[in-house]
Amino acid sequence: MKIFLIGIGQGGGKIADLFLEYDRRTRHNCITRAIAINTARSDLLGLKNIPMEDRILIGESIVKGHGVGADNELGARVAAEDIYTIQSAIDQRGTHEIDAFLIVAGLGGGTGSGGAPVIARRLKKLYVEPVYGLGILPARDEGGLYSLNAARSLMTFVKEVDNLFLFDNEPWKKEGESLEDAYAFMNEEIVRRFGILFGAGESNEVGQVVVDAAEIINTLRGGGISTVGYAVEEVSKKKKGGLFKRVKRDKSSLETLDATTKITSLTRRAVMGRLTLSCDISSAERGLIVVAGPPEELSRKGIEKAKLWVEEMIRGTEVRGGDYPVPKSDYVAAVTVFSGVTDVPRIKELQELAVNAQKTIQEFDSKKEEKHESLWRDDIKPLF
Repeated sequence: MKIFLIGIGQGGGKIADLFLEYDRRTRHNCITRAIAINTARSDLLGLKNIPMEDRILIGESIVKGHGVGADNELGARVAAEDIYTIQSAIDQRGTHEIDAFLIVAGLGGGTGSGGAPVIARRLKKLYVEPVYGLGILPARDEGGLYSLNAARSLMTFVKEVDNLFLFDNEPWKKEGESLEDAYAFMNEEIVRRFGILFGAGESNEVGQVVVDAAEIINTLRGGGISTVGYAVEEVSKKKKGGLFKRVKRDKSSLETLDATTKITSLTRRAVMGRLTLSCDISSAERGLIVVAGPPEELSRKGIEKAKLWVEEMIRGTEVRGGDYPVPKSDYVAAVTVFSGVTDVPRIKELQELAVNAQKTIQEFDSKKEEKHESLWRDDIKPLF
């Protein structure tokens, strides 16, 4: 699937930058162009892989290249005022080969949280290709302001895209880990999952069960929120040579069974392990399975069995699936997508945190003026 990738804000830019590096290294060839958009010049300069001409500074007349300071209302305003600059940058880089847009943003900050929905709305108005979002939810310990920003952005972003993938930082943070290491680990996890998902269909190898852009688009149609699962297993190496090196033999039924079992097992682990957003997957409207690995490790029967199992899990019949041959790979991986999930306790919790944060801010603002006035004596005359 060919993607035009847009990273906005600090978190979105870093993920887009890493995604581009991963795409080049693995030769998935799913990213036709990647751009980073930010209000902070230093964040753009810190990227490593996106070319300088594809790093776009916005809001310079308002915030002078220093960012919006976690103010997502200001982030939305800046993006709206510079939307023609953003649109022109996208048009100049070409969109004729793409299957979809993907806008990546951290939802707890200011620029990405506020600007991502603005860009999505513009793209949907101008292009026929679907516009997807990938939003990163802040962990609880990142503070009430970030929860409030995320809740407000989420309510807006999900209405402006054709489908919104969510990655929740909360279950992925490790105790005692530095913030920098935590974000690096989580960004790698994000890129690995979406690299395989969007890379499906772009392989030069012919798979047994093809997954192409249409399969992904149909899975994500209807809007709402999606979550992604992932599991990987190293391929066992068989020694070559000796007496049997010249003997060509067919795979035994046991080997075929092993491949089938491996795929169904990987799919179960992908579904039952850590999803990008914890939820009750039985509330999903649609599902998709992509199994990537060496062609000899892939099994049509295994994929069909995995699809049937997922159909039972989500109580529906609209589950698609296929393989993604990656010659000479040392691993077999399964990626599962659940689209249109509605039973998501984490979103309810996030909104509760946001409401409490909003009340606290309002109470603080109402008392602030009184406290300031109490500092001064009434019997001293001010200058004016």
